[in-house]
This record gives sequence, C-alpha cells and structure tokens, in this order.
Amino acid sequence: MVKQMTGSELVEFQKVMSWLSDEQFWSGFGQSVFRIAAIIIIGPIIIWIANKLIDRVILNQAAKRLPNQSRRVTTVGKLIKNVFSYIGYFITFMIILSEFGIELAPLLAGAGVIGLAIGFGAQSLVKDIIAGFFIILEDQFAVGDVIQTGQFKGTVEVIGLRTTRILNWTGEVHIIPNGMINEVTNFSINNSVAVVDVAISYEEDVDRATTVIREAMNQLEDPNLVKQPEILGVQQIGATDVKLRITAECLPSANIGVARSMNLAIKKALDENGIDIPYPRMVTYQRKEGGVD
Repeated sequence: MVKQMTGSELVEFQKVMSWLSDEQFWSGFGQSVFRIAAIIIIGPIIIWIANKLIDRVILNQAAKRLPNQSRRVTTVGKLIKNVFSYIGYFITFMIILSEFGIELAPLLAGAGVIGLAIGFGAQSLVKDIIAGFFIILEDQFAVGDVIQTGQFKGTVEVIGLRTTRILNWTGEVHIIPNGMINEVTNFSINNSVAVVDVAISYEEDVDRATTVIREAMNQLEDPNLVKQPEILGVQQIGATDVKLRITAECLPSANIGVARSMNLAIKKALDENGIDIPYPRMVTYQRKEGGVD
C-alpha cells in the first residue's frame, strides 16, 4: 500500500528534485572537482620541477667550489628544497580550501593569531629551528659528513628545519631534533690517522721485525691512504712483549678500514719471515728434598 505524501513532504521532495536537476549547480560542481583534481596533480609536479632546478643549480655551484665549500652548498640546497616543499604544499592546501568557498583572509588572520599562541607554547620547536639555522650558518657539519653527537654516530643524510637525520653504519637511522645537538664531533673535515700496535716477543730481534714491517707498509696499497705508513718505534715494553706503533695518514673517516689493511699486511709479513707473536709462558721450578732446586 503506497502512502501519499503530505503537503510539506511534497514541497521538500520538489526542492530536492529541483536541486538535483539544476544544471548550473552540477556544471559548477564539476568544474570545482576538475580544478581541485588539477591542483592536486599540478602542485606536486611544480614542487618536483623546482627541486630538480635547485639540484641543478647546487651541482653547478658545488663543482666550482672547493671540497669544504661544496659541502656547505649541498647542505643549503637540501634545506632550500625542504623549505620550498613546505611552502608549496601549504599554498596547494590553501587553494583547495578556496575552491570550497572558504574565505582565505579571515583564515590567514586567525592562523596568525593561533600561530603566535602556539609559538609561545612550542618553545622547543622554535629552539630546534633556530639551532638548525646556526648549524648551517656556522658550517658545523654538512650532508655527507660523519659526525657524532651524544651517543649517536653516523653519516648525515638530511639537515632539516627541525631535525637532523643520521644514518648509522649498521643501518639504523637516528632522527635528532636540532635543539638537542649540543656537542658535535665532525670526522669528515680533516684527514684521519690509522694507528696499529704490533706486539713482538722478547725472543725476536726488534730491528729485524721493524725492517720486515717497514717493507710491508711500503708495499701497502689502499685507495684511502694519503701517505705511506710510518713506524714510530717501540711504544711499550710489557711483561711478555714489545709493542711497535705504526701510523698512517688517510682520508677522513677511513682510518678503521686502513687499520684493517695494515693489520692484514703485517700479519702476512711476520708469518713469511718466521717472526712469532708473543704468547703467555709459564716457568716451573721443581724443588728437591733438602731444599735444593
């Protein structure tokens, strides 16, 4: 059984049908949807093109500068890309809001007041941004440098407005707020030094061992070496051994790998020449009857 509509229901039904059949409304709605879709697509494309242009400019500038200066140029370039991405996405979002008929002027004014209130409350955020600015201004470290801050050590991947991202050599990524970076050790500015101590037993001729090690170090080939290793001499006289110290100047942050190469070459040279490394010894006295040894 079909229920007949009352007068008020009939009026509402007619309004809905009139709204659904309004060609002007649907034409405007379709245009708005098309514009929003275009904005969502074009916005990231413009940001991508701008990042590519920034990369090209940065590469050209870095090629014309000294290595230390190119580090700073690369870091500034990444920061500019970071800032431009934030601004680009913010503008895209505001344009989309305008397509929904939202007035931007009152919204921006209100956002300014809210931002000021948030600024007083978010002091740590402001501290992070200011610290990041001075990190770049003072050239404390740059992208690609190996640094240590606190308990974190690794290669700097990104220096952002608020955080710095460090990649550890074992694969972990540490994201550190810039305001927490109080002390930094930079391993990538100057050449490093590989230090190796070799223990020789007392029974061996120290001069002969020194000559063998020197010949092995003169033949050492490593792309990270700046100068051939140098034997400094006897570093320590222990209870069971004599330690010789060898040092080698190498590229920044390459001292660990060079030290491994030096250890391998020294071990092979000592084995080939029959030079033994020290090992613990125990001397036993047998006491005979009558107290005579």
